[in-house]
Amino acid sequence: MIKFNQYLKEKYGGRIQKISIDAGFSCPNRDGNVAFGGCTFCNNTSFSPYAMSEKTVEEQIEKSIQFYTKRFKNIKGYIAYFQAFSNTYAPVEKLKEIYDKAMEYDQMIGMSIGTRPDVVPEPVLDLIATYTTEKPEIWIEYGLQTANIKTLRNINRGHGVSEFVDAVLRTKKRPGIKVCAHIIVGLPGDEYEDYIETAKLIAVLPIDGIKIHPLHVVKHTVMARQFANGEFGVLELEEYAKIVADILEVLPDDIIVQRLTGEASDDELIAPEWCSSKRKMDVLKAIEQAVEKKKEEKNLLKI
Repeated sequence: MIKFNQYLKEKYGGRIQKISIDAGFSCPNRDGNVAFGGCTFCNNTSFSPYAMSEKTVEEQIEKSIQFYTKRFKNIKGYIAYFQAFSNTYAPVEKLKEIYDKAMEYDQMIGMSIGTRPDVVPEPVLDLIATYTTEKPEIWIEYGLQTANIKTLRNINRGHGVSEFVDAVLRTKKRPGIKVCAHIIVGLPGDEYEDYIETAKLIAVLPIDGIKIHPLHVVKHTVMARQFANGEFGVLELEEYAKIVADILEVLPDDIIVQRLTGEASDDELIAPEWCSSKRKMDVLKAIEQAVEKKKEEKNLLKI
């Protein structure tokens, strides 16, 4: 397992900071192109708390650079993180205008584009590939969430597993673009076998990085109502940590792990309480302990 900050520090000799940007994109799962209402777990304000949609892309970048420059002394560069909603869901001309603004900054070593696998047509991928000649860290982050098609349907995801596989394979035809996959552990309907099957799918595809999130129920979502009605439960911290340890064991050793947890503010979070932003280090520690326990168990079996 290679941690993302470790990968960046070793490659660039110091801290590389991601800057979250809200460029005003929408989502085909909200505007009726695919569906209405979005995914049942989605409250984008909760999942993109540092985005500043009321400001231009330039204003967001400049404000963030000023903040991080004061906070950290050893910053070597920045990555523009287009985080909120589906950041390839616009005409190519509009995308180029937005991406160009971010890449004009000398401090930017690249960008990370969060999106869905069903909104990356060939012209969009061709556009993104053009930035790889000058910027070494060009990432596309695809939300898969789970390889269980029934669960995808139940959470109103609006795409299947085949769209994810197709997007990854088409993207990797462009040298220089790195792919990060997002998965969620704890979705209603998923069981242990589904988490491992999802990890196995990612392991056999040309994927460079992964983000693993625990399902956390936040306010103003369909899932919040379902949880209140007792339609599903959430994982305990120890359960989540063990599942993540098992997932990591399935993944290739050279995959770059960008996230191992996700959290929300106390104002937004409903459950589980350990997904509070105040407990992030507790979650990471529990995962580390679960990983070490697996190593010890394997060593005992060798004796």
